[in-house]
Amino acid sequence: WNIKRLVKQIVMSETYCQDSKQSPLLQEKDPENRLLARGPRFRLQAEFIRDQALFVSGLLNDQIGGPSVRTYQPKGIWEEVALDTNLSRFVQDTGSKLYRRSMYIYWKRSAPHPAMTTFDAPSREKCTARRSRTNTPLQALVTLNDPQFVEAARAFAQRIWQQGGTATESRIDFAYRVALNRPATAKEIALLKGLYERQLERFRADPKKANELLKVGESSREESIPADEHAAWTMVANTIMNLDEFLVKN
Repeated sequence: WNIKRLVKQIVMSETYCQDSKQSPLLQEKDPENRLLARGPRFRLQAEFIRDQALFVSGLLNDQIGGPSVRTYQPKGIWEEVALDTNLSRFVQDTGSKLYRRSMYIYWKRSAPHPAMTTFDAPSREKCTARRSRTNTPLQALVTLNDPQFVEAARAFAQRIWQQGGTATESRIDFAYRVALNRPATAKEIALLKGLYERQLERFRADPKKANELLKVGESSREESIPADEHAAWTMVANTIMNLDEFLVKN
């Protein structure tokens, strides 16, 4: 009855570790994957997506246990549905609490966390044995614009700039190895190098936009990195963190 041991045995098994690629032969013999001939392919759960973004950025606070935390969310949500109690107003936490794992996010059932809800996190009003799984344009708006994800992209860009070498190509390859656990292809490097150069030109022409982007989130940035370069790499990091391969279990 050791559930932890059972789960560990499952996730470390060869069956669980298979990827989702299928050959024509597997397609013919097991089209619905009832025999587990290949790994399943599905979009990650809401909590996993946020935690993964924080992990690759280096911001994740992996403290275990402790009280729930209140992370970034749009203003006024609680106030619209709350009675006049000590929970009627949302007060955001600060510092390392903002980067704790998503399982510790404070959950108000009458006003659930909007980013989590967008990725099909249940309301917790009743037991949910199996979550629904949808893919909508709203989810891209979260991962592209939500302060938590923009800040994670900025911090990831800082890692890329500091740890990825000095060449643009090596930095892109480093970002792929960290975020996707594989090297970047020549085509991917060429595409993202072009994106970086266009964004660098844009931010050099408008330093105000670069500074506005780099101010998102409460974590401090390394001031020795030129603002235009940091902003350009933030856009590259944000692009990688929005790839299907980053958001989907393959």
